[in-house]
Amino acid sequence: MAKVNDQPMEHFINRELSWLEFNDRVLQEARNSKNPLFERLKFLAIVSSNLDEFFMIRVASLKQQVHVGFHRPDPSGLTPKQQLKRISLRTHKMVDEQYTSFHRALVPGLKKNDVLIADRESLTLSQRNYLENYFTEVVYPVLTPMAVDSSRPFPLILNKSLNLGILIDKKKPEKDFTFATVQIPSVLPRMVPLPGEKSARKSFIFLEEIVAMFIGRLFAGHDVICAYPYRITRDADLSIQEEEAEDLLMEIEKSLKKRKWGSAIRLEVDFHMDERLVDILKTVLEIHHGDIYYINGPIDLTFLMKMYDLEGYEGLKYPHYVPQIPRAFLEEENIFRAIRKGDILLHHPFESFEPVAAFVRRAAGDPKVLAIKQTLYRVSGDSPIVKALAEAAERGKQVTVLVEVKARFDEENNIQWAKRLEKAGCHVIYGLVGLKTHCKITLVVRMESHGVRRYVHLGTGNYNDITADFYTDIGLFTCNEYYGADASALFNMLSGYSEPPGWHRLEAAPKGLRKRFIQLIENEIRNAMDGKSGHIIAKMNSLVDTELIMMLYRASIAGVKVDLIVRGICCLKPGIPNISENITVRSIVGRFLEHSRIFYFYNNGNEDIFLSSADWMPRNLDHRVELLFPVEDKLLRQRVIEILNMNLTDTVKARLLNREGRYKKIDRRGKKRIDSQSYFCEAAYHTRKRYDEEKTAPIFRPVLSNHSTLQQEIAVECEEE
Repeated sequence: MAKVNDQPMEHFINRELSWLEFNDRVLQEARNSKNPLFERLKFLAIVSSNLDEFFMIRVASLKQQVHVGFHRPDPSGLTPKQQLKRISLRTHKMVDEQYTSFHRALVPGLKKNDVLIADRESLTLSQRNYLENYFTEVVYPVLTPMAVDSSRPFPLILNKSLNLGILIDKKKPEKDFTFATVQIPSVLPRMVPLPGEKSARKSFIFLEEIVAMFIGRLFAGHDVICAYPYRITRDADLSIQEEEAEDLLMEIEKSLKKRKWGSAIRLEVDFHMDERLVDILKTVLEIHHGDIYYINGPIDLTFLMKMYDLEGYEGLKYPHYVPQIPRAFLEEENIFRAIRKGDILLHHPFESFEPVAAFVRRAAGDPKVLAIKQTLYRVSGDSPIVKALAEAAERGKQVTVLVEVKARFDEENNIQWAKRLEKAGCHVIYGLVGLKTHCKITLVVRMESHGVRRYVHLGTGNYNDITADFYTDIGLFTCNEYYGADASALFNMLSGYSEPPGWHRLEAAPKGLRKRFIQLIENEIRNAMDGKSGHIIAKMNSLVDTELIMMLYRASIAGVKVDLIVRGICCLKPGIPNISENITVRSIVGRFLEHSRIFYFYNNGNEDIFLSSADWMPRNLDHRVELLFPVEDKLLRQRVIEILNMNLTDTVKARLLNREGRYKKIDRRGKKRIDSQSYFCEAAYHTRKRYDEEKTAPIFRPVLSNHSTLQQEIAVECEEE
């Protein structure tokens, strides 16, 4: 038998380079001419947004390691310095491909559909006059030019802000000039519509172009040599000493302010920028030449997300899809009665998130509900769930909410609505020291005729009504007493110091989740070594954990078939002779963001199915509160298996990972064209359509009309009980 530990470094893909390959798959969707034009714009914007976060967190972390002299190689054998070099080469190539796609495909595509992006040279006289007036009346009052000289030091440039770097002639000795900078105001639209076009045509010009056109107005009496846009990405990773922080909330609020002014990690400059300007920025920001990106086009393509929202171009987007209400809720208006009839599975966004919000709303207004307990990681700015929890507390119910204020880039939003919940009377717990609470669970305690009954919702994704429309996730409703007991034990653990005596159905990190996964994999290995069939299917966002990767290699060597569906980072190498020949890895990047975590173990034909909030990463298994929960209902188990099978047979959006860490398209010769996400949309739609054909009108009413209606429903329910 081959040994896995001979040369372990050769068996792992670097996590940062793997992430860049994921972002490249997003870029391929932007370059795919079969996708609608505006969807391609959106994918290109996502690539830029992803790179921003990657530099602010991952690259910043590596630079910190180099700065303090940390040289230990990662599992793939690369030191932080080597990783930075490879990242630089890969990202420069990626950015070049971005702008090649923008200029050669997307801009011509927009022009073909009467959307024009103008520059200074193409403006008509009337348009120039219009822009001069726009600059004078709207833009000029907002601008703040900042010159640099002996009495005025170089200003702090805000993270991710767009700026103009300017050289001003001092009219003294040759080459004597002054540097100045002006921030392009983010409070104004980046793309300014131009007048004078046909009614069906829309023309825009960038705000930085307008400012550059009239930059002389800001420096009257001086000659402007040149003005070019630039943008800085800064270190935005929060470093919080929780043990020493008396008030975690206050400490995070302080750190959020620092995020705007962290050290410079990346400098983006206009492709044609005067080298004198580049040298000044490079010197002042103390940035390496390899971290300078010469951008051949508009800096920061995230503006394309705004363009995506232009009205009148629905024909250039994916056909509108309405998430469907599951049959279980169509057939039963009372959400608690529906759950009592049997466990209910929701597959978002193909099925609506509305029943989840309605579950909390119903509980908030129901006099029979005694308590609501919920974990919240990321929610929308105007969350219906937050409103319902506040209403429940105001009605006198016991409401406990664990808010994870350390949810990266959502800290400020989470702090704001957590304070609102406190004011409404909710018991708010601001996370746990040293751990992020990442599990997604809601517990509703209800007094019924036969005593207290606990209703539980568990999910693989956040309680966010906005992202639920484009993240694929799975939720489970149940009133099974074992799930209810486990849910109570979990919240007691989170709110106090109670250690669960043992779980009935759930498993939690950081205590036992890693051990449980190892046990499940070892069981497949034993069965395979005994001559039985072994099969593991694992769907997740990221696979990084070294121990679990080594376990999968052991399983492959033993003859276990391992199918991995990993959307993003994957550090495992498939196809290594005598090591991972029985392992396949595929990634699906499509209209919706694959986010669900599903784990299947054949178990000698007994087929164990689990859902989880956790990826196979050290941070999830060792440094977060995560949950793993089984799907026990026979029909629901078959549904989850069908979801996995459709992902495994996808021939349109799936890409297969090879040993070199590259992803290749599926060879479709002799195979059906299968787009798993489209299949789930159609399946949910046709299920609803069949129901509507059977019934004259759907029963489900997501919004309770008034409290008296609720009282009538409860009275009817009491009679039935």
